[in-house]
Amino acid sequence: MQELWREMTKTAALIFDVDGTLAETEEAHRQAFNDTFERFSVEWYWDRYTYKRLLRVAGGKERIRFYATEMRTPLTESDIRALHLQKTARYAELVESGDVGLRIGVKRLIEEAKHCDIKLLIATTTSYSNVVALLDATLGKGSVDIFDAVSAGDTVRFKKPAPDVYQEALSLCGLLPDHCIAVEDSRNGLLAAVSASVTTVVTPTAYTKDECFGEAALVLDHLGEEGTPCSVLMGPEPPEPLLRASWLDQLLPKGR
Repeated sequence: MQELWREMTKTAALIFDVDGTLAETEEAHRQAFNDTFERFSVEWYWDRYTYKRLLRVAGGKERIRFYATEMRTPLTESDIRALHLQKTARYAELVESGDVGLRIGVKRLIEEAKHCDIKLLIATTTSYSNVVALLDATLGKGSVDIFDAVSAGDTVRFKKPAPDVYQEALSLCGLLPDHCIAVEDSRNGLLAAVSASVTTVVTPTAYTKDECFGEAALVLDHLGEEGTPCSVLMGPEPPEPLLRASWLDQLLPKGR
């Protein structure tokens, strides 16, 4: 009976957010925005405090549009698209230069998941090109193919906290949410995942550590690594001070 229960609750997929979750990318994004504003002679500068506030607005173009309205800067939709296109190119340059690395435990957990035959998915607000740039720079060229599905902000109608990217990722692999686990870093991401009925682990960043994660199944400071133990901020204590793929079943809801 116990073996049957474990089979019924086996984790089918691990769904990663990208920015802040796979890697602490927000400083690179912030620099890319500011470099772009300077290049286009837009008299804006987003310091860390401003950018932290703007991260509540999901999506780069949406962030520019929101700030333009707030600052009463007359930007057309064409202007916004041009700024965002240049910002995306500048971000790719920064990532390719090696300025951004994976967060602690990410590569290990990906490798463990593959070994356990757990599917790997991505559900992110960022663009597909940003996903590829980050993965190429951190896991090697073509590493996007490690993932069974990628749902990005430029392939859905509504971005996080709407559940669209999760619903699309699940649909692409023919999966139900009951046996899937998401890894997120922000409240917007958490809300998107739980709205799609996906159990969620949160690893906050410096930009998101003050947000509320009450709906999460587990909150860790990072995923942990041999010699670099993680700390549990909320939720059950794993048997080791790191999140193992083989332990993910314990986070899934019972009785589904």
